[in-house]
Amino acid sequence: MADTNPVPVISFQGVDITGGDNVVIYGLDMDVLPGDFVYIVGKVGTGKTSIIRTMIAENPVKKGSAVVCGYQLGGIREKEIPFLRRKLGVVFQDFQLLMDRTVEDNLSFVLRATGWKDADAIGKRIREVLSDVGMERKAHKMPHQLSGGEQQRIAIARALLNRPEVIIADEPTGNLDNETADGIMRLLTGINKEGTAIVMVTHNRGIFEKYQGRTFVCKDEKCLEQKDVEVIDLALTI
Repeated sequence: MADTNPVPVISFQGVDITGGDNVVIYGLDMDVLPGDFVYIVGKVGTGKTSIIRTMIAENPVKKGSAVVCGYQLGGIREKEIPFLRRKLGVVFQDFQLLMDRTVEDNLSFVLRATGWKDADAIGKRIREVLSDVGMERKAHKMPHQLSGGEQQRIAIARALLNRPEVIIADEPTGNLDNETADGIMRLLTGINKEGTAIVMVTHNRGIFEKYQGRTFVCKDEKCLEQKDVEVIDLALTI
């Protein structure tokens, strides 16, 4: 029987989001449930990336209640942060692959850094995630030998390694052409349909209109969920 009251993987209640020393968004309320696909949209400088940094415990929570994958972010201990991040998969606009090692070594590095020790298990997991993103033949390539879209697929494979409860993606299609971006979105929505929640920052109107999800709009030091496409469009143009 389906759980009628699922526990949110992310729950922000009245959280002030900071960027540096300044509050950039006041009183954020946001619940992300298992299997949700959530967009955070808004113009440059409205606090979108600061929300992401707060979710991964890079920015502190000083006001409000913030729980991510069971961890209370207000007052989270330094030694707890790596354990929180093992439950998250993070995808960046600029891929952030280690350029001096192969795809396989990039993924192995992450697994070993998060406590994996058995070489056979590491190899098996790497093969699984590369297959998931259609990159199983690229394991021995160096990042510079891959296209932008292929590098982003590897970054998504890296995010999947520890079977995260939620993938947090900060403008994952921002450096890609439209056709390649479309392929990345199909990949992310496929992962989402398997049950992984996704929170994605984007400014690309075409993406969140084509691939449906809940949409939060950052504007005027607030971030509110909007269901009216015209309201969302207005927020991005004014």
